[in-house]
Amino acid sequence: MPRPAPLLLGLELSGTGAHPASWRRADSRAEELFTGGYWVDALRAAEHAGFDLALLPDSFALQAAGATGRLDAVAIAARAAAATHRIGLIPQAPVTHTEPFHLSKAIASLDFATYGRAGWEVTVSGDGEAKLFGRKPEQDAHSRWFEADEAIEVVARLWDSWQDDAEIRDIATGRFIDRDRLHYIDFVGDNFSVKGPSITPRPPQGQPPVTVRAADSHSARVAVHRADLIRITARDLDAAAALRTELRTAVAAAGRDPNQVRILLDIDIHLAVTADDAAVEVARLEDWVATPAPGTLFHIGSAAELKDLLDRIETDCHADGVVLRPLALPAALPYLAELTAGGPADSGAHTPTLRDRLGLPRPVNRYVNA
Repeated sequence: MPRPAPLLLGLELSGTGAHPASWRRADSRAEELFTGGYWVDALRAAEHAGFDLALLPDSFALQAAGATGRLDAVAIAARAAAATHRIGLIPQAPVTHTEPFHLSKAIASLDFATYGRAGWEVTVSGDGEAKLFGRKPEQDAHSRWFEADEAIEVVARLWDSWQDDAEIRDIATGRFIDRDRLHYIDFVGDNFSVKGPSITPRPPQGQPPVTVRAADSHSARVAVHRADLIRITARDLDAAAALRTELRTAVAAAGRDPNQVRILLDIDIHLAVTADDAAVEVARLEDWVATPAPGTLFHIGSAAELKDLLDRIETDCHADGVVLRPLALPAALPYLAELTAGGPADSGAHTPTLRDRLGLPRPVNRYVNA
C-alpha cells in the first residue's frame, strides 16, 4: 500500500532508557534524571538529528524495575518548548484518573507554547492504580478503553469549543472575545458529562494529533476510530506490513480516510560503533537485570546498520514511520544524526506544525456551521 514519504522518525525518551538496568551505565546521567537539563539535552539532540517527533512516556505507577520515579510528561514537554524549534513533542497523558477538561487545557497550552508542535499520546492506567486516587473502583481493560474513547471525544470537542476567530479584541466596545463564537459542547456519556466551553482558545493546530498504541483489541478499536498516529509492535517487518494493512482496512471500515492516519512501528535499539560492541553492552545490561525476550522488532548494532533497516522499511512500506526506543538513551544520542541527513529537515523562516510534518490537514472546526 502507498505510504507518505519520507519515513517519519520518532524517538521515545524513557528515563535513562527502555532497559531497566540502563541507569547503571557510567554514561546514563541518572543523577540528572529529575532535572530539566537532562530532557532538554536529549530533545535537542533528536531535533538536531532531524527527527520528526519525540514521545515522552508517563504513568501514575512507579516502574517495576530500574530507575524509579518520573517527572510529568506534559511538564517536560512544556520545559522543552522554548528550547526546541522543529521537533514535535508528544507526551503521554493517562485518562483513567484524569478529567478530560484538564487534559484538553494542558495539551492546548502546550500547542500554544510550541507554536503548533504538540501532540497527545492517550494511555490508560494499569491494575492497582485506582487505589492511588480513591475516586473509583478498579476497571477492566474494556472499561478503561471505553472511558478513553469518551475522553478523547470530550477533549476534541473542547478544542473546537472556541472558533479560530473568537478573540476579537475590540477596544472600542471593550469586548475581548465574541461569545457567539464560543460553544457549549454538551457531552453526556457513560463516564463524563461536560458542558464546556473550554477556557483556552482553539490550539494553533486546531486539533493536536492524537496517538494511540494498538496493543490489544480494546486499544486497537480506539486507535482505529480516534487516532492520527497508531503505534504498533511486530516481531518482524512482514508482520508489521500485515498489521499496517489490517489497521488501514479497519480505519476505512470505520468511515475514516486511511491516508489521514499514520502507522508507526516501534523498534527497540542499542547502538555502538560496531555490532559486536553493541552486543557486549547489551549483554552487560542483561547481566545486571535479565529481561524477557521482546515481542517487538529490535536492532542491536551500528547506526549504519540501523539506517539500512530504516531504508528497507521506507522502500517496502512496512510502516509510515518508526519510533526508536533506545535501551540506553544517552548512549544512543550521539549516533542519531547518522540515521538522517545530519540535520534538521526544514530551513527558512517557516517552522512547520506537527500536523505539517505528518502531512495531515488542519481540521475544520465542527461548530462553525453548526
